[in-house]
Amino acid sequence: MLSLLSCCRTFRNEIWARQAWMCQSVVLPGRSQAALYKCAQSVSTTMSVNLYEDKKNPMQRHPKITKKEGKVQGSLSDSLTIFSAGASKLRAGINHNTAETDHRELNLGKAKLPVPLTPLQVKEWKMLKEVFSGSGCFEDIMMAKLISSNSDVDIAKSLLTFAAREEFGISYKLLLRYLALCVQQSNVAEVYDVYDLMRGKFKSFDTGAYTLFIKAFSQTDRWRESIALLETIKKTICPSSGNYRDCIKGAVSHGEETLALTLYNEMLERELKPCDNTMQALFDGGKVFQNDIYKEELLGILNSLRHNQIYPGEPLMESIKAWFESLPEESWRGLPSTISPSGHCQVCKHQLESIYLKPEEYDTLKDIILNNVIKGSDTFRKTTPEELQEFQRFVKSRAPFDMVVDGLNVAHISPKGLPSQNLLDVVSSLSSGGKRVLVLGRKHMLQDSRAWQRRHLQLLQQRADCFFLQNISEDDPFLLYASLYSGNHCCFLTRDLLRDHKACLPDPQIQQLFFKWQRGHQLVIPFYSPRSKVVLQPILSYDTIVQNTDVSWHIPYDKTGVKRTTFEVPESWLCLRRNQ
Repeated sequence: MLSLLSCCRTFRNEIWARQAWMCQSVVLPGRSQAALYKCAQSVSTTMSVNLYEDKKNPMQRHPKITKKEGKVQGSLSDSLTIFSAGASKLRAGINHNTAETDHRELNLGKAKLPVPLTPLQVKEWKMLKEVFSGSGCFEDIMMAKLISSNSDVDIAKSLLTFAAREEFGISYKLLLRYLALCVQQSNVAEVYDVYDLMRGKFKSFDTGAYTLFIKAFSQTDRWRESIALLETIKKTICPSSGNYRDCIKGAVSHGEETLALTLYNEMLERELKPCDNTMQALFDGGKVFQNDIYKEELLGILNSLRHNQIYPGEPLMESIKAWFESLPEESWRGLPSTISPSGHCQVCKHQLESIYLKPEEYDTLKDIILNNVIKGSDTFRKTTPEELQEFQRFVKSRAPFDMVVDGLNVAHISPKGLPSQNLLDVVSSLSSGGKRVLVLGRKHMLQDSRAWQRRHLQLLQQRADCFFLQNISEDDPFLLYASLYSGNHCCFLTRDLLRDHKACLPDPQIQQLFFKWQRGHQLVIPFYSPRSKVVLQPILSYDTIVQNTDVSWHIPYDKTGVKRTTFEVPESWLCLRRNQ
């Protein structure tokens, strides 16, 4: 099979004479930054290659991912809390065995095209195109299918040969997709050919092409060209964190630790979030670059994970462990661990930091919740000023409470039994032992009906303080206010995860305070049957963040295969201990 350059030279008179193909996707210097973004989005959506996926060899061939789905039965495991990684999927009753949808699959509509197993002649491609009945460009769709099936580059090259003879020639999009396939298959020689071809024809590329070239060059002998391409991107737009990641990996793998750290800090200055692969490359480099400056940078990454409540994946955790164990004369040893309900590491028995807020943190969160969630600009959507004032007077006269209950939420905890009976049974159990309980309800609950029987509500009001809101009012802000007003000992009971309220807080630090307070105070009934014993899910006593002392580090991490949503925390930990 001829090289790409030879193929294109053979048909250059047919290809370059036609201008129509240049009108499809070519990015010329005069185009606006918005046009660059639009073009990049269009190309990257259809390239079907994960530009930011990393392996030890970034040019490694990627196996095709398949999707499997199944069902699981049963309630939430006793070992999980509402915030444990994977708990939401158990609640939903869905088990994604491989769990990851193949993002490389393409929506090809009605285009039913067989993928050739060997290179085709021009006449064979022509016959295949004649029976093509789908909408869109045959060559583009076929190249996309070759990418998604990870077909041999020679097959794609024969498609380019066919396209060169067609009316519109080789389009920019088609050439870019061919480049994506070459990068996906680690075909460095073809990447070089495409680069020389495109550089000779175009004064600039779109961001999709720059990204692919940076990824391809960064782990080759021509890795410094990826740095030059990064500098070119910076003249028009902000590079992506993936662009920086690839350049950092190239610098680390070629012994340029100063350049790697410079690129990393530049990325942070641009407020780009480093992905796990970026940090992993730096920690892997730390085993070679044994100096104090590099060590301080890596410790700074760990402190950043703590400050921003970021959880590394298992591959990054393994690199962190290997780096610690490689430090000369420090005798670190790392082991996987779990944490007991009391907050003790099961390996070293160290007591982790408490989940409860410090007094100053609690006061800060209380003030902000009141001002942003209760008295925010959308007060009239949530309540009326009169109702809010009435509730504040009520709480002030009755507080402090030990528990605040979302009445409607708890009443519908089970499809069996009457809502009013369910609520009465749960509150009766909670109020036993002298506990002060506040139940938040709606005024429609006071109207005698089959679902809300008056006798149940009368008994409820005897066993707990009750406040009934207008039917259109949102009860979550009132629940938060009463809980925070009552003090740090007060818990609240609801199945609502309060994500909307967390999202409206002013900055990430306050959101983290809220999430920490929520995990330390939210009660959940994992399963319930009418007239049965009420069992509350235990609240974790420890905080799930990176923690360290002079002789230890405890790092929570996402275990491979466990799917965690944003409101859940990992259950797996790395325990690093230094021998004395």
